[in-house]
Amino acid sequence: MSAATKHATTKPATRSTKTKPRRTRRTGSRDPVAVTLLKKDHREVEEYFDQYEQLEDDAEKLALFQKIALALKVHTQIEEEILYPEERGDVEDDMLDEAYVEHDGAKKLIAEIEAMKPSDEYYDAKVKVLGEYIKHHVKEEEQPGGIFSQAKKGDEDLNEMGERLKARKQELMAQMGAA
Repeated sequence: MSAATKHATTKPATRSTKTKPRRTRRTGSRDPVAVTLLKKDHREVEEYFDQYEQLEDDAEKLALFQKIALALKVHTQIEEEILYPEERGDVEDDMLDEAYVEHDGAKKLIAEIEAMKPSDEYYDAKVKVLGEYIKHHVKEEEQPGGIFSQAKKGDEDLNEMGERLKARKQELMAQMGAA
C-alpha cells in the first residue's frame, strides 16, 4: 500500500489524533515568502543576542555586535522600503507608525553602541536593552492580529513581495557588509 493510499484510507478513522499536528505543520509552511523571510531574520537576531549574553571577551563581543547591527540595519531597511509602505491600508496605521518609531529608536541605540568599545561603561547594558527592544518589536509584528497577521489578510502578494525583500536584502548585505 502506498503512503498516499494508506493516508487516504486511515484519515477518517484517525482524524481527531492526526489532524492537529498536520495542521500546525501546514500553517507554518503556508506563511508567504515575505513573512517567512522576516521571521527567519527575527530568529537569527534573537540567537545572536542569546549568544552575546554568554560572551566575556571584548573582541568576541565587538564581532558579534557588528553582526547584530548589520542584520538589524538590513532588516529594518527592507521592512521600511518594501513591507511597511506596501501594507499601508491593509495593516492598521497606528501599528505601522509604531513600527517605524521602534525602528528609529533601535537605529539610534545601534549608533550609540557602535560609537563605543565593549570595555566602555554601559556597553553590555545597551546591547541588552537593544535585545529587549527588538524582542518587543518582533512580538508586535508576529503576534495574532499583529503586522504579519494583518498583512496576510490583505491584498498584497506576499510571495512576490518576499522575492523582492530577498533581493533587496542581498543587495544591502553586500553593500553594508563591505562597508
